[in-house]
Amino acid sequence: MIPMANRIDHTFECLRASDRKAFIAYVAAGDPCFDESLRILKALDDAGADIIELGLPFSDPLADGIVNQMAAERALKSGMTTARVLELVRAFRVTSETPLVLFTYLNPVFTYGFEAFHRDAAAAGADGVLLLDLPPDEALDREMAAGAHGLRRIRLIAPNTPPERMAMLADASEGFIYALSRTGVTGAHGGPSEHLSEMVESIRRHSRVPVCVGFGISTPEQAGMVAAAADGVIVGSAIVKQVELHPDAPAEAVGRFVQPLIDAVKQVRGAGS
Repeated sequence: MIPMANRIDHTFECLRASDRKAFIAYVAAGDPCFDESLRILKALDDAGADIIELGLPFSDPLADGIVNQMAAERALKSGMTTARVLELVRAFRVTSETPLVLFTYLNPVFTYGFEAFHRDAAAAGADGVLLLDLPPDEALDREMAAGAHGLRRIRLIAPNTPPERMAMLADASEGFIYALSRTGVTGAHGGPSEHLSEMVESIRRHSRVPVCVGFGISTPEQAGMVAAAADGVIVGSAIVKQVELHPDAPAEAVGRFVQPLIDAVKQVRGAGS
């Protein structure tokens, strides 16, 4: 069961109290298989990740680059389903209270059942959900129908989001805002935008929750730069790539890769939102 104080909220409260920034890691659930995926989650936890985003494998991930597309394909081939992802969440909860955000497209949620997905995800131990392709104009009606179930609803805001829509998304956000450092699909290419600080500040003017930045972050130097501007750093494709590159020991490779990024983020001080 989700505790009365959501784990995401509690984590950011602790980070603010210690004047630190968040490191948020993304991995594909079930990549390369259920058991190894659980070991990868534990490796991220042991390395000090503050929040973990868990991607539901989907056959048509339009917003993802090739690295995450291949990860989803590997997970699907291993037999992962939405129900198995929730089993993975439950297995992780046996040993960890690190917040988990389910990162998904609408299709798997509708196939499972919109209300049932939110209910079962919360019961399994998830703390938030990010629905990539749910139009913000329709989100409130859908989410009201689903019921809260304690899950925080994470919103995406891109650099080219119009000011009026940015204000609407920021005001409706829960847990934290996922701000894209640049436009395009996921992937380590491109690097964070040089206008990152300006974008974060414009979002903060409308936000009641922390602003975290992802897309194009793959080195400790980039992680530190983003942490200096935002409340948290999100790294995805660069972590997922380690699973592809090290099929014999992906959990160990992920742990080695993220440690210097996490260390770089932890060195940055400065109270955020």
